[in-house]
Amino acid sequence: MIDLKYQNGSKKKIVIAIGGNAILQKDQIGTYEEQQENIRKTAKNIASVVLGKHRYKVSAITHGNGPQVGNLLLQQEFAKNMPNLPMHTVIAMTQGQIGYMLQQALQNEFLKLKKNKRVVSLITQTLVSKNDPKFGKTSASKPIGPFLTEIEAKKLRDKTDYIIKKVKPTGKKTWRRVVASPKPLEIVELDILKELIEDDSCLPIAGGGGGIPVIKNGSSFKGIDCVVDKDHVGALIAKSIGASVLLILTDVDKVKLNYGKPNESDLDTITVKTAKKLLKEGQFLEGSMKPKILAMIDFLESGGDMGIITSLDNALAALNGKTGTIISKN
Repeated sequence: MIDLKYQNGSKKKIVIAIGGNAILQKDQIGTYEEQQENIRKTAKNIASVVLGKHRYKVSAITHGNGPQVGNLLLQQEFAKNMPNLPMHTVIAMTQGQIGYMLQQALQNEFLKLKKNKRVVSLITQTLVSKNDPKFGKTSASKPIGPFLTEIEAKKLRDKTDYIIKKVKPTGKKTWRRVVASPKPLEIVELDILKELIEDDSCLPIAGGGGGIPVIKNGSSFKGIDCVVDKDHVGALIAKSIGASVLLILTDVDKVKLNYGKPNESDLDTITVKTAKKLLKEGQFLEGSMKPKILAMIDFLESGGDMGIITSLDNALAALNGKTGTIISKN
């Protein structure tokens, strides 16, 4: 059982980061109705955590958008006689889309349970540095869009200037487009987010898709084409609001050692020191588990108490110490 003690008379804060695969159907986006159904299931799980009888407060939710933004960019690529929108604007579109769907599903879930909980999606910008080394073409690491077979990946590479890499060790569809993913420095709308968090009746959704990436020109902001990793943004939000726990929900119950190999095994608990050692050994894939582990290390070394990685279906069980991988300072 996780020890979440009251501090100064108030509950400790938790930030939940939901993977972009929460509304997928077997590695595909699916119809709008299928997306709605998956979002409804996601909302039910999140509501059970928000309303659970525990000594904590779910302060904010963030979500991924890699599959959705990639698909929208593909639609633009092959649409005839239609002007293309820049990537940062497409991120804003998918942040609004997924935020709206998740917000409505959560609202409906709370209404069904007769709970006075308001949900609001905050369109947020994430400040990055234009000099971040991740903007180098060979450094592209953030997967977006659908999973592809090797043949599909080759065809798409031939038709576009996309960088496409293998992102899963096994399976039929293991390839995806990858783009630059710089380090998030600041949530531009942080003050507004904090105001929403202070209202106990409000549950904000923020930093969706890693936030809309922007750089600063003097005192002005300007969008830049990249996709900021949502797990790193989840860690940034958690640090910025003084959260104690960062809960990352993905497509596995526990972090794996030797993922996809015959000697694959689960990790129940690891320390920051062990996590760093395993990173050096290459245990965690780029664009998959690696950014989650790096985000957890950053969060814990910046004052967080505990990190948990598990699947969406097991979120509540993981908070009760029954499953999931727990990452601790020492």
